Amino acid sequence: MSRKAIYWLCNLGGWLVYVLLYGLLTLSFTSENAWLLFIIFFFGLFFSHLLRLLIVRFDWLRMPVPILLPRLVSAVILFSAILGAITVYTQLGLALKSAPEASTISVGTEVFVRTILGFLLIFVLWALIYFAVHYFLNYKTAEIENLKWQASITEIELNKLKSQLNPHFVFNCMNSIRALIDENPIKAKEAVTQLSNILRNTLMMGRNRFVPFSEEWKVVTDYLDLESIRLEERLQVEFQISPGAENCEVPPLMVQTLVENAIKHGIAKLTAGGKLSVSTRKETKMLHIEIRNSGQYKGNTDSDTGFGIANTLQRLSLLYQDRASFRILNETNDRVLTELIIPIS
Repeated sequence: MSRKAIYWLCNLGGWLVYVLLYGLLTLSFTSENAWLLFIIFFFGLFFSHLLRLLIVRFDWLRMPVPILLPRLVSAVILFSAILGAITVYTQLGLALKSAPEASTISVGTEVFVRTILGFLLIFVLWALIYFAVHYFLNYKTAEIENLKWQASITEIELNKLKSQLNPHFVFNCMNSIRALIDENPIKAKEAVTQLSNILRNTLMMGRNRFVPFSEEWKVVTDYLDLESIRLEERLQVEFQISPGAENCEVPPLMVQTLVENAIKHGIAKLTAGGKLSVSTRKETKMLHIEIRNSGQYKGNTDSDTGFGIANTLQRLSLLYQDRASFRILNETNDRVLTELIIPIS
């Protein structure tokens, strides 16, 4: 239902209730008094709508209170006085019609003032309700627009981060393939095929905020297969994926980025290589992802490592606010733990 329809429904209903109560409390429902109730209903509806037209025409809703108040009070008093006069003189006319033998019927000042004050109260209540509803609706509209704006900004930032991830990921894979071209051209061709599969998946994932863990894991395993060609026996991998984790949603390329950091800045720097293990578990509506790799974390701030960690932290903040956690630390002297905890949606 539109705002205009709601306005007319409330305005008509409000004045109808008022005249019915007015009739029950002050009058009997005779044919003459029915005319009086109709006059009150018609002109009450007319002047309340005229007040709304003034509010809309002169944009009173946006006026500061010191400027609005004298205008609104003047209009309310004027309309109350006019409607009061119409009501009183209609009553006089009906009284003369019902008692034609009376040449004159006088109305005391007290009755006239009481009638005007009654309508003044009605118009004040009408104005208070009208302004309260519109201020509330405008506040909610502004709040919704602000949320939409914040969401659009968040979407832009996320897309920017994902667009940065793809080149970062591709360049590292291309470096791995370049090392194979002279040593083993056949494996290099296989690596190109694997890279094309990874790129196809990542390009599709780049359109989404979240993907099932099973799709993210497919990218991770393809990447590990690619790296195992380069590192050969220097890379040992171990997986412990808990049942049900495949259906949990995760940010695309986030786990792959952390695995890539573990290899590039941990295992690849060790002469003898090392071991990479990835495990998941579900606890109280949270998905725990733990990545362990041989090596030692020194709080590196170089461009590659800093990019991966900073990107992860920023994306977690945008997507989950404070409901997710991330940490990287030395679990032992020769083993690094990267832990990611995100809500299960």
